[in-house]
Amino acid sequence: MFNVGPVFYANYNSVSDIVINQGGTDSGKTYGIIQLLYTIATTTYPPHGQEPIITILSESVPNAKKGAYRIAQTIYNTNEALKNFVTDWNDTNRTILFVSGWIMEFVGATDEQNAKQGKRQYLFVNEANGISYPIFWQYAKRTRIRTWIDYNPSAPFWPHEKLIATTPDGNDLFATIQLIISDHRHNPFLSAREHEKTENIKDKDLWWVYARVKTGNLHGLIYPNWKMITNDKFPWLDDGKFAGQDFGYTNDPSAGVRMVRIGNNIYVHELMYNEGISATKIKAIYVAEGFTSDDPIYCEHDPDMIRQLRLAEVLAIAARKGPGSIKAGISKVNEYNIFYTESSKNIDYERKKYMWISDPDTGKPTNTPSDFNNHLMDAIRYGVYTHYYRAMEG
Repeated sequence: MFNVGPVFYANYNSVSDIVINQGGTDSGKTYGIIQLLYTIATTTYPPHGQEPIITILSESVPNAKKGAYRIAQTIYNTNEALKNFVTDWNDTNRTILFVSGWIMEFVGATDEQNAKQGKRQYLFVNEANGISYPIFWQYAKRTRIRTWIDYNPSAPFWPHEKLIATTPDGNDLFATIQLIISDHRHNPFLSAREHEKTENIKDKDLWWVYARVKTGNLHGLIYPNWKMITNDKFPWLDDGKFAGQDFGYTNDPSAGVRMVRIGNNIYVHELMYNEGISATKIKAIYVAEGFTSDDPIYCEHDPDMIRQLRLAEVLAIAARKGPGSIKAGISKVNEYNIFYTESSKNIDYERKKYMWISDPDTGKPTNTPSDFNNHLMDAIRYGVYTHYYRAMEG
């Protein structure tokens, strides 16, 4: 039914409980795995009396719509034979019902509690870099037959520590693991120009990651060494807490974080990430977090919002600003070990996207940070940079 390549066959022939696809750009890993799931749904029947579910898990629903769900739509829309095996496609719920009885669902990794709901026969974790290990574990634990994972290896994360480096009796899922490594050379459907584009990546670090699939720690990331922790590891202290706040309006989110420092470690917890939050709502969020009029909140320079918060008895303080303050603030943040909670999904997302702008000629990072994917990054910088410079000046 499909034109398939080596990545499809490698996954099709696997008999492991968890199949990890560490792939470079344009390796065809996501496309091949979705072809495989379509093959299962059209050539087999669900086990009698068990859940007929195939789950495709992405970081969020918007991520799914831009990634795995869009690929599934493309394959379906260009394959007349496949359409004969589908009885219903619900775009609202992002579910596909097959003649065989299988149901394919596309879901976002909202939180660990939701991950505990429902069981399935097959699971595909797409772009696993954006999904925390506790959420993955809950989904995988409730998967009966096989789990597939894919990602670009831009930096080490939980598959390397929790799965690849373990034996079946040494991982939390007691699972057999297979690692499949693929790059653009394994994708026979790319044009010569597309192969050439990847093969000729100028930056050597980027080339190793995206052309040769070596696990890296890309120097283009502004904050490459932050660590995710479980919520129970966050020091929920009343004394010494402070916050950073970036204001959003119609299109951009208001982003706020709670922070505390212990030694050279700074712990960060996301509080808000929504468009159009009023000063009254911002105050309510901080009050619910135990903030009083004595706890400083370092804010983006918006005199009107700061005045409104001050009138509401919130200790809103304009963040330190001036020539070079952004790079100086980034440098200050990088003096500390930063730990953020697993529920801080937007911190995790922005941190992985927040990079130094690359020189178009050399491909190497410049000293200029990108001005997107940075609302929470700015809030954290406001808090750390201003709080500790005020302490030095005081």
